[in-house]
Amino acid sequence: MKAVQYRAIGADPEVVDIPAPEPGPGQILLKVTAAGVCHSDIAVMSLPAERIAFPLPLTLGHEGAGVVAGLGSGVFGVTVGDAVVVYGPWGCGVCPICASGRENYCPHARTLGIHPPGLGSPGAMAEYMLVDDVRHLVPIGGLDPVATVPLTDAGLTPYHAIRRALPKLVPGSTAVVIGTGGLGHLAIQLLRVLTPARVIALDVSEDKLRLARSVGAHEVLPSDENAAPRVRELTDGHGAQAIFDFVGIDLTGRMAADMAGMDSDIQLVGIGGGTVPVGFAQVPYGASVTAPYWGGRTELAEVVALAQDDVLSVHTETFGIDEAPLAYERLHAGNITGRAVILPHG
Repeated sequence: MKAVQYRAIGADPEVVDIPAPEPGPGQILLKVTAAGVCHSDIAVMSLPAERIAFPLPLTLGHEGAGVVAGLGSGVFGVTVGDAVVVYGPWGCGVCPICASGRENYCPHARTLGIHPPGLGSPGAMAEYMLVDDVRHLVPIGGLDPVATVPLTDAGLTPYHAIRRALPKLVPGSTAVVIGTGGLGHLAIQLLRVLTPARVIALDVSEDKLRLARSVGAHEVLPSDENAAPRVRELTDGHGAQAIFDFVGIDLTGRMAADMAGMDSDIQLVGIGGGTVPVGFAQVPYGASVTAPYWGGRTELAEVVALAQDDVLSVHTETFGIDEAPLAYERLHAGNITGRAVILPHG
């Protein structure tokens, strides 16, 4: 079968032919219908050798949708032909945190060598993939897999972050979304569905600001040195109650702190390697700064339920599996608006 792999430190992803997997006990074989392309993949491919904690080659793709094609012994709860998406942040499954559905915060996954598909374990950017346990599958029924697969990360991650901030996002409040690409354009829609807050969107790209406006942002602003003063002006000097930074560099972190209001939430979601300055008089009184990671199993089911209610519009651009290296090139250059999706079977 064809697969997109990261094969050597510092190399570009390649399309290769590898044997199709067979499901063992407890495993599920999926015929992959769609796989998302994400900046996290690029981050993994940028790591130095000493920080790679898994063997290469690695089949990429931590956003996966597919149809159940085979079952290992002892698998119950799904049948061949079921359409599903894959929950990515796999944990040990037995600790109290995993038992509550929050495998994204499993304290044992790293020491046990458990890695998310596409970020350490073989991922979805292939014609077939193995899923380790039925608990990591969420049925999608008749939803379009192309429009649904980004929800497993680009939808789940902002949903998880927004849920943490809901007590602050009351009527009359303001939420700011920094970066309106794959995750950000879904964060805007989730804020509009889940909260009464006014949503202000920031980006350096005019195309992405147009997308932000089209999916429901009340205000769109260039992400520049004037952004924080403009947010304060739009909030009568008070600042925003919640800021979601989907870029995560030092510049946006400082910007987030400068536009935050008293007792606000600043959530550093992007993986740009930056920080938010925290200390007395560096952030407003009562402000909290957190770095949420992905989301829980039940939260993914909730995001899929929102898609089934037809309240989310996922903007995608599709590529055949042989075009996957091009998709990564364009993503790295900032030339993807929305989410790039690979179609392994054409």
